[in-house]
Amino acid sequence: MTNGTNDQVSQEPAELVIGLVSVSDRASGGVYQDAGIPALEEWLRSAITTPFRVETRLIPDECATIEATLVELVDTVKCHLVLTTGGTGPARRDVTPEATLAIGTKEMPGFGEQMRQISLHFVPTAILSRQVAVIREIPDVSPPHAALVMNLPGQPKSIKETLEGLKDDAGNQVAAGIFAAVPYCIDLIGGPYIETDGAVCKAFRPKSALRNPPDNKAAATPLQ
Repeated sequence: MTNGTNDQVSQEPAELVIGLVSVSDRASGGVYQDAGIPALEEWLRSAITTPFRVETRLIPDECATIEATLVELVDTVKCHLVLTTGGTGPARRDVTPEATLAIGTKEMPGFGEQMRQISLHFVPTAILSRQVAVIREIPDVSPPHAALVMNLPGQPKSIKETLEGLKDDAGNQVAAGIFAAVPYCIDLIGGPYIETDGAVCKAFRPKSALRNPPDNKAAATPLQ
């Protein structure tokens, strides 16, 4: 019998690749400078201690274009995580969630639910946000590949809040950020082992999934 955990580790990709997609008619048309991708990359570089490479795309609010971009980033570029920003409201041109659901093989509703819960601490209109998350699996390649694709808000402040979570003045966690669950999700779909800076966002994994679990033996050492 083979060990599933060992098999997963042996096939683990050598490089973590993250796709960042900003969806905006005006930014992609040069009307104003995009703020979404810089905000995303700045936060990721502060939070992730594992080396990673970023692929960026700035595209208009066109469903077919969004779908094609997400498919390219997962299937061709082989991203393990794809984060989009923009296009998740109720306006007619906001179609990022529809495009994301169209390319997914599994929906991950908990991410969107938590994002809205975090934003509701600030504005009641958070219930108008339609962020979704999906897994896109490509089984017919060797080794099989999969990625987590998530929609994030469009404002840099909201991006940070939803990824990192909320803390009170004493530094106690008020609402958990969604990124705490991302590394273990990537583990489960066969991606690289992601480690984070706990001061920014502490990744949560079950003890059985930790690479370097805390050593509690020292506490039980008898006195000489």
